[in-house]
Amino acid sequence: MAKTRHKETHGGKVWEIDVFQGENEGLVIAEVELERADEDVALPSFVKQEVSGDPRYYNSNLALKPFRTW
Repeated sequence: MAKTRHKETHGGKVWEIDVFQGENEGLVIAEVELERADEDVALPSFVKQEVSGDPRYYNSNLALKPFRTW
């Protein structure tokens, strides 16, 4: 699975932004590491939807069922 990772700082946190290619082209996933599970985090404007609990976005599932096939 091909992707390019960028890092961007927003709200004092470093966001890792994966831009996918190939069968997952068009998908961009941003993630941030929190210090606590209940920590509030300000979402940057480039975040359109929270998908943390959606297993379709896990790398292992994207390899089996690419974004383009949804």
